[in-house]
Amino acid sequence: MYYGKQTICEVVREMESADKDGIVKLSKYVEFNQRERINTTFAYLNSKHLNGDTDHLGREKPFKQIIIPVRNVVYRATDIDRKHISVGAEKSSDVVTALLASIKLQQWMKSVNFGQYLNDWGLELSNHNACISKFVDRGNELIPKVMNWDKMIVDPIDFYANPQIEKIDFTPADLKKQDKYDQEMVDELLENLTKRKTAEGQDKDDNSNYITVYEVHGEFPLSYLTDNEEDDDTFTQQMHVICFQISGTDSKGNSVYDDYTLYKGREKQSPYEIDYLIKQESVTYPGGVVQELEQAQWMTNHYEKLIKDKLDGSKDIFQTDDQSFLGKNSLVDIENGDVLNYNAGKQPLTKINTETNIVPLQSAGAGWMALANLIGGISEAMITTPKAGTAWRSLQAQLQEAHSLFELMKQNKGLALIKNLRKYVVPFWKKQLDNRDEIMGILEAHHIKQIDAMYLPAETNRRMNQKKKDVILSGEIYDPAMEQADMAQVGQEVQSELTGNIRPISPSEGLTWKEEFKDLNFDNLDIDVTGESKDFEGVNETLKSILDFEAKLQGQPMTPRQEMILDKLLINSRIVSPLEMSYTKQPQLNQPQQVPQMAGQMAG
Repeated sequence: MYYGKQTICEVVREMESADKDGIVKLSKYVEFNQRERINTTFAYLNSKHLNGDTDHLGREKPFKQIIIPVRNVVYRATDIDRKHISVGAEKSSDVVTALLASIKLQQWMKSVNFGQYLNDWGLELSNHNACISKFVDRGNELIPKVMNWDKMIVDPIDFYANPQIEKIDFTPADLKKQDKYDQEMVDELLENLTKRKTAEGQDKDDNSNYITVYEVHGEFPLSYLTDNEEDDDTFTQQMHVICFQISGTDSKGNSVYDDYTLYKGREKQSPYEIDYLIKQESVTYPGGVVQELEQAQWMTNHYEKLIKDKLDGSKDIFQTDDQSFLGKNSLVDIENGDVLNYNAGKQPLTKINTETNIVPLQSAGAGWMALANLIGGISEAMITTPKAGTAWRSLQAQLQEAHSLFELMKQNKGLALIKNLRKYVVPFWKKQLDNRDEIMGILEAHHIKQIDAMYLPAETNRRMNQKKKDVILSGEIYDPAMEQADMAQVGQEVQSELTGNIRPISPSEGLTWKEEFKDLNFDNLDIDVTGESKDFEGVNETLKSILDFEAKLQGQPMTPRQEMILDKLLINSRIVSPLEMSYTKQPQLNQPQQVPQMAGQMAG
């Protein structure tokens, strides 16, 4: 974006105007306004018509919601849970350290309610096919939050190419609480707002109790910070918080503004990140299920309106030439069992056929609903009870085919989540490691074996050394002949303390977590994001086959070819990794390496 001599407030006003009225032309026949797309999405998700809730005669228009059911299926089928995010190692030597990193990551996610963020993030992606997240670094905590599209002003073609603007509404009291803002400028802004009244004491403009502030992030000329024209050609990543109010008009009728800069400064990177279920080229806001099903929703409503009008017009009307029945109503003037008396030569009451056939309209509406499911990737097997006699494997095949699109979406969500964790969470988390805080880990069986296999010998040796030290300091001589028996006894004591699948873990003695992880290459960590829905039947069959195969080996080593095939099976199962399998086969070393200690144990 070219800024020229524009101020930051003029840049924001220009982008806000383009957001409101600008047209994006993708091709000869495809053009749209991004804000209109966003407004349409919110309207349809809230069952609101775009042209009012009544027709030209004042009759109510029904809204038969077909978008939210599709949205709900997408939401459930692509769900990712916090507990399924883990850190793995690419080298066998990093398995235990990566496990501890995974526990630390889970601890952070629990502290910031990351599970709720994932739910909000997933719902926003299901609604819009695109979600803007903001990662707020407050020094001692990193807060992830999902942004409301109604409060964001961004480039409609390339999200990252131009500034990202967030509109925030503050009350005067809330604005005064923002300690990072220039409070002198805040006071000036509030003072000018209170002066905007007529001589009669009436409000001069439409300002309510809320003040709209614009938080702006992007690459701007350095001169925006230094006020030095020589810095006009040097661009840096910056954050600005500004506000502007209309103060009048010029001779041409154009608005004149009072501009206020409440904060400005450099930043390492923008806190905003955009993610997609399925990315559409050259479009920031694709619109999601509403954009895809807009015509189906409109036509469904159209047929529901025709059916309603037909039913409203279908009345019980009678006719006769007997004037004695004139002005009477069959609903209120005739009771069940009444005997009617006709004048001589007059025709009896006969009912006029006003019934209407709505079956063709219902069929047409059902066709549009079926089309909506087809576009949304929803098969009949996902939303209806299977017919009696349907083969289970046939049903499984249908469901697997139906879920293939959602598996692609879930994979895209997983990749986006890994990207965000690496970009925002891991760097923040690394800064928080300069402590010895205890972590509590709920471990799986093979993880417990990994931790205990390293901890048990190390803790036994540490306690034995302490015991020898205590004997010597008491003035006695430690008998080396007793060492083997003492070692066995201490080992049994340590082993008896290791129960259950929960381990309170602290860094190795005298070390912080930062020092504990000093040899771990965070860039090489394998962050794994898996969904809740797995083909457990297939996984169990694979694992059973592996167990049967190992039993047939009867302890004989595998050939390189067999090991390669086994590794492939393990990787595809997504339950056990080859690293975990290989680690369980490693013999215990006589001289254990230094490892994190269990919390609550006596320090040597």
